[in-house]
Amino acid sequence: MTDPQEAASRPPIVAEHLSKYYGEFTAIEDVSFTVDSGTVTAFLGPNGAGKSTTMRILTGYLAPSGGAAFIAGHDVFTDRLAASRMLGYLPENGPLYHDMTPAAFLRFIGRARDMDAKALAEGIDRVVSRCRLEEVLHKAIGKLSKGYRQRVGLAQAILHDPQVLILDEPTAGLDPNQIILVRDLIRELATDKTVLLCTHILQEVEAVADDVLLINDGRIVFRGSPAELAGESTMEQRFHALTKGVVA
Repeated sequence: MTDPQEAASRPPIVAEHLSKYYGEFTAIEDVSFTVDSGTVTAFLGPNGAGKSTTMRILTGYLAPSGGAAFIAGHDVFTDRLAASRMLGYLPENGPLYHDMTPAAFLRFIGRARDMDAKALAEGIDRVVSRCRLEEVLHKAIGKLSKGYRQRVGLAQAILHDPQVLILDEPTAGLDPNQIILVRDLIRELATDKTVLLCTHILQEVEAVADDVLLINDGRIVFRGSPAELAGESTMEQRFHALTKGVVA
């Protein structure tokens, strides 16, 4: 169990020297960072850079080869249940039960999280309003648009009112109007939660992020604000330089 005073002293998200090896292949190596309370940090990088591996380690879905991870001060591997209570996770293409309605799905998720009847009812009311699901609450998830399905995924991630949110490519495959709605929701959620947003879309970074972590070839190569990432050029040029070894 994590010491309460030690937990309170840590930032909401901490990665300490995380590495993951698959035989001779290095997925990530010596990845360290923290994410402060009430911020949206974009975890940026090209495909195959190590973003999803890091996310899966932080959420407890994957064990690292070395290092440690903490969510709201709780060690993800030695105090996993406590860490999971503080975490909401939306994986890329998150699994949904298409025969269920959003209402039934949220009740299922709440029971899986051992929420009591009162907390579950209040939680469903809160997330339905926050994610604007009123019109589709009793329609089959399989008949909903991709935008609505993504909002159902966000609703399950925040149902238990977690302190930390980890979102993996939350706007992938959405049309422009749906992207705007999800981005607005992420900004709203960041008013009382800490958000780590995994993406390779630079427009996403400019639209919602306070801070940027850039990973390439399994290592962190930049940490700073979106403006600092752009520097005196453009964000696209800097991204190219940092991920292709070109001097900017």
